[in-house]
Amino acid sequence: MRAYIERNRLSQFTRRLCLCIGALTFVAHADAGQFSIRVTDPTGLPVTDAVVYANVITGTPPDRPKREISVEQINKEFVPLVSVLQAGTLVNFPNRDTVRHHVYSFSPAKTFEIKLYSGVPGKPIMFEKAGEIVLGCNIHDTMLAYMLVVDTPIFSKTDKRGMALLDGLSAGEYEILTWYPGLTVAATPAPQKRKLSANDNAKLEFVFSTKPQNPAILKSGTGK
Repeated sequence: MRAYIERNRLSQFTRRLCLCIGALTFVAHADAGQFSIRVTDPTGLPVTDAVVYANVITGTPPDRPKREISVEQINKEFVPLVSVLQAGTLVNFPNRDTVRHHVYSFSPAKTFEIKLYSGVPGKPIMFEKAGEIVLGCNIHDTMLAYMLVVDTPIFSKTDKRGMALLDGLSAGEYEILTWYPGLTVAATPAPQKRKLSANDNAKLEFVFSTKPQNPAILKSGTGK
């Protein structure tokens, strides 16, 4: 009987603790602000796969772990075509095709090669330095992909509507930037500095000064 009472007390304590943790998590999430961002071309059409990211000027950066990501090879294409990741992230390059690939980058931010292989390479590649990365295949010249490595945990990509969300942010001031493969600095919208309050949903818009070219057919920067 005594053991049953003790187990019951422990169960009640556990339930109360879980409720308290859940409440604290809800409060933390409820107090978080966000940026809703729309990216368009000069004609007002949405831009898909544009990278948006934010640097913290004042405030507390979100504590987000760096999770290993993958850039796959499927039907002789890289998937996804555009990736964004924080410096210090590991990236795997699994080959899902029935033919072998030779993945490489000659970009200054990261130069590497994974020589002719099938399946999953032995270990992922660490991307330590911020910058633009262009990926290619030494066997299939039409295979291209693009990565932007950033020095911040706050980043996203636009969807088919040209929309992206940077959420879970503390109150403070931020510098918001955008990037798209192959576009020059002159064609890229200038960074925007915005203050964010708790529970705020700040809306921003970036307009490229020239119409972005489909990154699937870009050739510059591959070393080919």
